[in-house]
Amino acid sequence: MYGLLLENMSDYIITKYGAERWEEIRRLACVEQPSFSVHQVYPENLIPRLSNRAIEVLGVTEREFFEGMGVHFVGFVSQYGYDRVLSVLGRHMRDFLNGLDNLHEYLKFSYPRMRAPSFICENETRQGLTLHYRSKRRGFVYYTMGQIKEVARHFYRKEMGIEVVREELLVDTVHVTFQLTFDNRAFGLASLTMTREEKHLPVSASVLFEIFPFCIVFSSDMVVRSIGNSLMVILPDLVGNKITNWFDLVRPLVAFQFQKILNRTNNIFELVTVEPVMTGRPFDRKRSVLLSDESSMDGSEEKNLRLKGQMIYMDDWRMMMYLGTPVMPDLSSLVSTGLYINDLPMHDFSRDLMLAGTQQSVELKLALDQEQHKSKKLEESMRRLDMEMRRTDELLYQMIPKAVADRLRNGENPIDTCQMFNSVSILFADVVTFTEICSRLSPMEVVSMLNGMYSIFDNLTERNKVYKVETIGDAYMVVSGAPEREDNHAEKVCDMALDMLDAIKGLKDPSTGSHLCIRVGVHSGAVVAGIVGLKMPRYCLFGDSVNTASRMESTSEAMRVHVSQPTRDLLPACYQLVERGEVQVKGKGSMKTYWLEGREHDARAVQEPHTDEEEDVREEPPQPEDAVKEAEMEDDRSVYSPVTFQEIAKRSLASSPKRAAAGRSNSTGSVQQLPSSPAEFVSARVLDPQSLDFGPPLPGGIRRRATLTA
Repeated sequence: MYGLLLENMSDYIITKYGAERWEEIRRLACVEQPSFSVHQVYPENLIPRLSNRAIEVLGVTEREFFEGMGVHFVGFVSQYGYDRVLSVLGRHMRDFLNGLDNLHEYLKFSYPRMRAPSFICENETRQGLTLHYRSKRRGFVYYTMGQIKEVARHFYRKEMGIEVVREELLVDTVHVTFQLTFDNRAFGLASLTMTREEKHLPVSASVLFEIFPFCIVFSSDMVVRSIGNSLMVILPDLVGNKITNWFDLVRPLVAFQFQKILNRTNNIFELVTVEPVMTGRPFDRKRSVLLSDESSMDGSEEKNLRLKGQMIYMDDWRMMMYLGTPVMPDLSSLVSTGLYINDLPMHDFSRDLMLAGTQQSVELKLALDQEQHKSKKLEESMRRLDMEMRRTDELLYQMIPKAVADRLRNGENPIDTCQMFNSVSILFADVVTFTEICSRLSPMEVVSMLNGMYSIFDNLTERNKVYKVETIGDAYMVVSGAPEREDNHAEKVCDMALDMLDAIKGLKDPSTGSHLCIRVGVHSGAVVAGIVGLKMPRYCLFGDSVNTASRMESTSEAMRVHVSQPTRDLLPACYQLVERGEVQVKGKGSMKTYWLEGREHDARAVQEPHTDEEEDVREEPPQPEDAVKEAEMEDDRSVYSPVTFQEIAKRSLASSPKRAAAGRSNSTGSVQQLPSSPAEFVSARVLDPQSLDFGPPLPGGIRRRATLTA
């Protein structure tokens, strides 16, 4: 099907329901194209796929959706100029309906591969008529009803009532009978006949067949009695045989019978020969060479004669006369059927159209190919733009909550996004002795170490369904209960804390080889969350609860989770907590706090950091059984640490500024060599002291600064 129908559906959904609904429908239907080229042919299953998802997403019935789309189509095609064609198709509504079947014949010049439906009117009265609709496609009944209703209302100012009388499937054709009810007074005016006396003007058969060289006269038994002069040359054996043995009726979609034709003389009839036309004349060999040269240009070769014209019942003869004209898209079709220019009638401009069309066909075909190429490039650009927009949205939603980002997109003031949350749980974590570690590492090594650790923690936030607020130096801040309100926010944050303790065991200090240790603090309370300022927007938390959570972290110990009393009160009995006692907290005074040891039926177990003696023992060459156990432990760690420091170090080394300096001579004339292995990379040092500032201070005035020295 052509993209005109798909683009109409897209425009209808966007106009009535919004662009977000269309994007959702397109995503569910697995359709990548964000837009469609009007003159491009697309798979037939796109409309059913999209319509089924649209009905499901929009919550409407099939009839409501397709009728609305049909009504929208009449206004939609006005941007392509087709409203002018619809407005001049008939003076009255009955004229439009009677000529509706012929409308698609006109459109075939623009859409040559169109699978047009067929419309036939009968039982016409002053109150309406019966309309027969036949199509090779299914599912367009309500769509057609919406189009007819809108044409009657928009162009003829009439209210149209349509009822489906019968619907049946004949082989591969859908046949639907509509009963149309409308003010059809024009039928009474047309039925009035004017009588006048005329002198008989006899016309001889030879003159008639010369005027209409492709006419066919056949009787009620479908036997051909006479044919035009040009047909006599190429089909001399047609006379005396049944027309149904020589021609197939392509349009309208009715049986090729005399009575059926007699009831539909106001339709255009298209006939095509059953077999290719074989002239057998001696100069056909030269013509076949010409044909092969021309047909090779478009890859097609049509040797069947195709006629299009009108059926007229000759009452005096009691026969049907078909006034046909050959359909010749180009000269190759003329050559293939054994015809010449002078075989075509003069009075209907067939010769002029053939010659003019031949001259312009190459230019028009080239222009059409270029237009289709541009349409495909535009469609591909739209598809890439759509992909980039999705990537941009994903990146934005990783920085700012989706609900808040959407409000900012709609033009809201950032301060209006701030919300009050009565109860949330906040987690702070940092690396123990981070300043000392930084003094032994280069800046790139510090960044690589933090990147590996934060990547692991970020995966854990997805697992525990908590929101990562920010990182400040080695400090990692997490919240639950905001921006989405949660009843079990304390449980989620504590699960996150226990997972962080387990996951950090898989990372080591690059300078010493010992395991990294973190300390964690958790507190629950009220906060205000939102975005403030205009530049570099970030989703931040404000309130005394943030400061208290930071104090819980700063007063915690290595590989321990320090929990405040409000958080303890929110945790169920399955969490194992040990009372720490009264702790002096800066700015808060004495507070009763707890250590979170674990959770019942949980494999998590808090361990004290390894001592140097334990590290030395651990680094001895393991026995085979120990090696198996250590491999199993490494497999367990991989669940929590999918990104190892060694991998991060390799990637960081590749993108390090040192790489650009490789091979360049230093001040002494020697060449600076880059580390060739992770071990050399870990032991690498910068020559000059540098100071690395990790951003703004933590809540409560804490600032992380590490001095990096040789």
